[in-house]
Amino acid sequence: MNAQRTRRAGRIALATVGSALLVTTLAACGGTAEPNASPSLVPGASSGGKLTIGIPVDEPGIGMKDGDTYTGFDVETATYVAKALGVPAENITFVEAEGDTRQQLLTSGGADLIVSTFSITDERKQVVDFAGPYFDAEQDLLVRRNEEDITGPGTLNGRNLCTVAGTTSADNILKDHRGKVTLLEKPRYSECVAALAASEVDAVTTDDVILAGFAAEPQYKGKLRLVGRGFSKESYGIGVKKGDTEMVTKVNAALKEYVADGSWKAALKKTVGPSGYDLPSPPEID
Repeated sequence: MNAQRTRRAGRIALATVGSALLVTTLAACGGTAEPNASPSLVPGASSGGKLTIGIPVDEPGIGMKDGDTYTGFDVETATYVAKALGVPAENITFVEAEGDTRQQLLTSGGADLIVSTFSITDERKQVVDFAGPYFDAEQDLLVRRNEEDITGPGTLNGRNLCTVAGTTSADNILKDHRGKVTLLEKPRYSECVAALAASEVDAVTTDDVILAGFAAEPQYKGKLRLVGRGFSKESYGIGVKKGDTEMVTKVNAALKEYVADGSWKAALKKTVGPSGYDLPSPPEID
């Protein structure tokens, strides 16, 4: 328990102080190796295909869109997996996938894969299939730096909390704190964080790795902080259309290679590392 609290405290300090900005196009200090640009094809894959992949577009270090350029850990992961499936980067079409639109994109055929901080849950497994997991996070709170009396969900009674609709973050709060916390749901986390900085809400909740990225953004650095007391485990999976077991098998094979050849670690250091987030070990892939 003490070790876990120490790890959380390290995340707070590193995510909110220091000089490294969260710039996803730069590698971490000291010269980090780049992810493997040409992974080998997984069994059953052939070259020359196309994929439409849903990703986040406003989560620093995870998934960001700037014009026609996409950066972040989920983008790196999606690109690596696609290449291992025989799909070159130029044949990938990225589409925005946030909140409950992630399931809808898969069920409607609007996307072939979802790589968008998509937590694996039993409820979602009724609608879509998952490969992975490829990352483990914890739900946490982001607050204004001087807001010292918010130390966890139990201290939010009577306060306003913001998150994105259709997420496990919203579900967890509503399940345990319905009627005690006023929950404001917005389409994007960036809107929640802007509302927090403007004192329109008292806290923002989602996964700690996402919140660390926002806390390290230039406009919020020194103004916002992570509480650093995670209260739920979130295992990110790659969403696949329900019943497509062949695709799940191929994606899992790609993810195992992603970890084994060092690309997973390199991608995480390149994208999330500059925020100061305490980088975890890779999860065990099914």
